[in-house]
Amino acid sequence: MNEKNLVAKVLFDALSGDLTLEQIEKLLEKPKSSELGDIAFPAFSLAKTRRKAPQIIAQEIVENIDTTGFEKVLATGPYINFFLDKPLVATNVINEIVEKENFYADQAIGNGTNVTIDMSSPNIAKPFSIGHLRSTVIGDSLANIYQKIGYNPVRINHLGDWGKQFGMLITAYKLWGDEKAVQAHPIDELLKLYVRINAEAETNPQLDEDARAWFRKLEDGDKEALALWKWFRDESLLEFKRIYDKLGVDFDSYNGEAFYNDKMSEILDILGAKNLLKESEGATIVDLEKYNLNPALIKKSDGATLYITRDLAAALYRKRTYDFAKSLYVVGGEQTGHFKQLKAVLTEMGYDWAKDIEHVPFGLVTRDGKKLSTRKGNIIRLEPTIDEAVERALKQINDKNPDLTNKENVAHQVGTGAIKFYDLKTDRTNGYDFNLEEMVSFEGETGPYVQYAHARIRSILRKANYQAQANLTISANDAESWEIVKLLQSFPDIIKRAADKYEPSIIAKYAISLAQAFNKYYAHVRILEENEGLQSRLALANATAIVLKESLRLLGVQAPEEM
Repeated sequence: MNEKNLVAKVLFDALSGDLTLEQIEKLLEKPKSSELGDIAFPAFSLAKTRRKAPQIIAQEIVENIDTTGFEKVLATGPYINFFLDKPLVATNVINEIVEKENFYADQAIGNGTNVTIDMSSPNIAKPFSIGHLRSTVIGDSLANIYQKIGYNPVRINHLGDWGKQFGMLITAYKLWGDEKAVQAHPIDELLKLYVRINAEAETNPQLDEDARAWFRKLEDGDKEALALWKWFRDESLLEFKRIYDKLGVDFDSYNGEAFYNDKMSEILDILGAKNLLKESEGATIVDLEKYNLNPALIKKSDGATLYITRDLAAALYRKRTYDFAKSLYVVGGEQTGHFKQLKAVLTEMGYDWAKDIEHVPFGLVTRDGKKLSTRKGNIIRLEPTIDEAVERALKQINDKNPDLTNKENVAHQVGTGAIKFYDLKTDRTNGYDFNLEEMVSFEGETGPYVQYAHARIRSILRKANYQAQANLTISANDAESWEIVKLLQSFPDIIKRAADKYEPSIIAKYAISLAQAFNKYYAHVRILEENEGLQSRLALANATAIVLKESLRLLGVQAPEEM
């Protein structure tokens, strides 16, 4: 039971049914100053029903409160201020963490049901850029978070391996391509061709028509078109998998758009059987006016299918295959309208599980304030960026700890962790400007800062030859240690909130706060001083390291033992 639950329960018993437990919890506040206690309850909401001044109500309630588990409970004006029994809370929290270690804060909310997570999903034959990073790391972190609360995450990489862009690419390759050059540097050469044809198509409409013709051939199973498409796809996947290995991200499925080619006819049959299809200017649509949405364009006038047709097929396939409790789509905010249409069409088709689909949007990554674009060749390629981040981390490690063993491995953990953490600490719906120097800094609100705090604690524990002990009595009477205890106690709620809001930044910000709290404690307390409080201080440090490491793991970031 956390501190809010404890206070709410005590108040519920004292209020004799005036408010529900849930209502009480929502009213609880954190006082502006620790001198006013740890949790406060404002009595204003009871003034109307009790017909008394809030300060009188507060005083009356305090007289009925069971103060077990509290240092004291005071009425201060219209507020009831609760001062927790610090040694009792600290002892319970620290012992639980030391006993459970990485299983601390595990929850059984999901009961082993599946959550499908559509994430990363880069386009074939294009370089893996920073623009793909957000979906990849947000999706991976959400998978970790949902596993922590009892779900079974299914990571799906819905590759962009179909569509008119392949008509563009085949047209460009037929006009200007060099087989040997593509074999030597596939992604680089394919990118050059893609950028060139998009630039030239702006003044030469025939190229656009040729691209459409080649894509129709591809859809019709033309051997040459299929062979080129498969070549482009295979080469791209080799590069993507190498980058995923560097990021430490893997997938349960690589089924992309092409996988659903033979599954769309069923969708069209269902839509037709339910009389949902309408003709509009030669195209086939589903009218969504009652949802205040634009019509969903199911087939173009030339018969070509669209994203939504494939996403309908994908949604049905995933429900049948995984029977998901939730289906998350970690896709940029610009696709919000598309996912509203997807849910609306599925609802019209009679699938009540459409309500379990959630679009998890995110903001853009920019460079110098400018939007990145593969089509215009303005991208930041991810693989060389990771390599540079690792080099920067290695330089700082050499400056700080030149004798560190396994420096290269630690530098990889720090460099990749820095990029991922910087992305994840940003509120998901906000974007950010890419700044590698700031990301890899060991100072400030960064991944390396949190990793370094963890490594520092592990160093302290090694110096003390620390061995975890069960059922220790923990004193937490100084302000610095009490702040750590309160943060550690809140970890289960932090995880639940991050899951509810699909927001890994809640955990990243929590990790920063915990690292900062420990560094403040470290600056004020002589942890290794030989006296009766030594084991208590070491247990607090150990519990902090455990939770820091687990916080980082939930973000997909490793926690080196030494730095």
